[in-house]
Amino acid sequence: MAQTPRPVIGLNLDYVPGSKTSRPHLRLNQGYAESVLTAGGLPVLMPMLEREDEINAFLDRVDGFVLTGGLDMDPRRQGLPRHHAVQPMHEKREERDRILVRLLLERQMPILGLGVGIHQLNTASGGSIYMHLPEDCPRSMPHCDSSTHGPHRHLVNLKPGTRLEEIYGSTELLVNSNHHQGVKQVGSHFRIAATAPDGVIEALEALDPNWFCVALQWHPEADQSSALDLQLFECFVQTCLREAPVFSLVA
Repeated sequence: MAQTPRPVIGLNLDYVPGSKTSRPHLRLNQGYAESVLTAGGLPVLMPMLEREDEINAFLDRVDGFVLTGGLDMDPRRQGLPRHHAVQPMHEKREERDRILVRLLLERQMPILGLGVGIHQLNTASGGSIYMHLPEDCPRSMPHCDSSTHGPHRHLVNLKPGTRLEEIYGSTELLVNSNHHQGVKQVGSHFRIAATAPDGVIEALEALDPNWFCVALQWHPEADQSSALDLQLFECFVQTCLREAPVFSLVA
């Protein structure tokens, strides 16, 4: 019996600089690759490519891309001052990701942006972010566990008529929240797909109904995720499969 082909899904990685006891290395939470694989895709990890032509060559070989979570974007790159609560990602990752996100938007490739991925997509589209919700939105509810700086579960409200509502099949969802920043002004490519009860934006999706580009503040790949979260990966992978050139599919 012939196997169902798997679309090739790219994933970006964190860069960890060397120290006295370790060499520089790349890392990725296993949940990202595992979720793609379980949903029927073939996860392929993108190395720390630096030149635009190299990143383009990589994107030529994948059918969709998952922008993975990580530390914060450096506010200085957005013309803002340093902030005590911001933990910037390494400049190597930020430089590479800025090129990567721009190219993904230009190609309108199927994209699933998670964690800091929602901020990268939004700012690349002309939007802005809150640097620190407890200060910028003091009436907001907790969006991470203040004692452990880990996940905190809360409700989100999915906007009726959105792609996200169609995928999850509900207008209310319990998610694992772990962020101190948030979308402020929405970028030109996107519309709001979900908010927390306090009004903080929890998800964006493309204005173009023919483009699968969904970005979440929560983490559907995490250990605390649900079967509903897997549906999101399945819908993403199926979209990549439908739009993939025949020659790029892997049996």
